[in-house]
Amino acid sequence: MYKRGLKRCFDIVISSVALLVLFPVLLLVALAVKLDSKGPVVFKQRRLGLMGKEFSIYKFRTMCVDAEKGGVYSGKGDPRITRVGRILRATSADELLQLFNLLKGDMSLIGPRPPLTYHPWPLESYTAEQKKMFTVRPGITGWAQVNGRKDVEWNRRIELNVWYVENVTLWLDIKIFFLTIFKVVTNADNENINATATTPPAANEKEEETV
Repeated sequence: MYKRGLKRCFDIVISSVALLVLFPVLLLVALAVKLDSKGPVVFKQRRLGLMGKEFSIYKFRTMCVDAEKGGVYSGKGDPRITRVGRILRATSADELLQLFNLLKGDMSLIGPRPPLTYHPWPLESYTAEQKKMFTVRPGITGWAQVNGRKDVEWNRRIELNVWYVENVTLWLDIKIFFLTIFKVVTNADNENINATATTPPAANEKEEETV
């Protein structure tokens, strides 16, 4: 009941209220991003969502234009990150625009973080077990994020995402919500230490293939 219906109702209510309350903050952040560096305020990126369907995730831009040409992930001291971007990343305020994804139905407040369409590997390279993470809407935060956040290797992140899908309850979501607040306030595990993707399962089986 919760997983299939009530969870979506909570998402609509939470995103609607949050957007109304935070609207002045969103405007101030947008202005700061625009004044700080050249380029658009909003950064859009294709991600894999419910049932593996692609969607555009929204974030406030925190890096210089075309920064992805220098690599998918950024680490500590990355010169591509703007001055305002560093503040937004440290506070996770760059993620606030995902409230619009939440309202649209692309995402849920709690769920597996949506991976890139090509990283750590394309959809067809996930095993049947791993694809379970796509049977729920991806989340703004999730079980993997409160169990290591960015300091977790990709295979382990996916294992945590699958565990969440198999055990999701209202109480688990409440637990993740408050653990996320703690992570954000303490800025814990907020650097991409293990950002490099490992070999996908399909490639492991063939041994000679690599990412």
